[in-house]
Amino acid sequence: MKSKNRNYFKVLRAGINTTYQDLGRNNLYHIGIPFSGVMDKRNFQLLNSILQNDHNSPVIEFAYQGPHLKYFGRDIFFCITGNVSFKIKSKEAVFDGNCYQCYLLKNGDELDIYSTNKSVYGYLSINGTFNVDYYWGSCSINTQAKIGPNNGAKFSENLEIEIIDVNKFFSKRKLNYLSNTIENIRVIKGTNFDYFSKSSQDKFFKENYKVTKLSDRMGMRLEGSKIENIFDPNIKSEGLVKGVIQITSNGDPIIMLSDHGTIGGYPKIATVISADYDRLVQLTPGSNLKFKIASLADAETLYKLYQMETNNLISQIK
Repeated sequence: MKSKNRNYFKVLRAGINTTYQDLGRNNLYHIGIPFSGVMDKRNFQLLNSILQNDHNSPVIEFAYQGPHLKYFGRDIFFCITGNVSFKIKSKEAVFDGNCYQCYLLKNGDELDIYSTNKSVYGYLSINGTFNVDYYWGSCSINTQAKIGPNNGAKFSENLEIEIIDVNKFFSKRKLNYLSNTIENIRVIKGTNFDYFSKSSQDKFFKENYKVTKLSDRMGMRLEGSKIENIFDPNIKSEGLVKGVIQITSNGDPIIMLSDHGTIGGYPKIATVISADYDRLVQLTPGSNLKFKIASLADAETLYKLYQMETNNLISQIK
């Protein structure tokens, strides 16, 4: 029998690719399990910091259109990060909310997350913990492999999202911040960089590529100038990492993202640096991007700067 004292959301509309995510799974590539985890790590970190949750507390990630939720239980606060439009519907009023700001939800209130704005992913959490199961140390859902809570599936209508461990000593906070995107994506050379003609290498860094609609949590397909392979378009399958850029047999780049397969047989021309990954994944279909070469030392320095910027933003929360 269900307790009358439960705190939970009921899903009235699931949205697009709505799942639980955290920082993902470590050290399982050898059995074919990728990291998964949130696509936009900075917005994940800011969300948990604003809500004073554990740094790896699970959140709800959605793409393009978010869920429409009805809340049942005692008063609770929520926050959304990203570039997202949403409404709070209470008995007293209906009003638009702002990202990076906490709002109160009372029993019977509704939260309607109707779109991301010129971006892909948004994040929702509460001043408490979602009651989810963990698999290999993570609650991240990988829908392709059917790994994670909710039977490894994305949210569906009428799902109940249970909340536990509500922070009774929570203080309402916010951050003045707006997520932004970039066109220049910095990369380091891939292990098969020399498989491609000099003219194709030059094109790869000089010309624009467009994000196609064939993009999801597994990978981002691009279109633009064809990359000529002068060695062999199909190689013995090798290990892949998040952010690696493979060149398909027809000469198009595809970037491996958080739920990517762990091995692949296409040559690897480059790998997106970790500091640029968050903003890469927020590029919508039709967006243009250009690749810029970076050394391994540069990539390490840029990631340290990225972490410093994130910590600086966290320090501005009040």
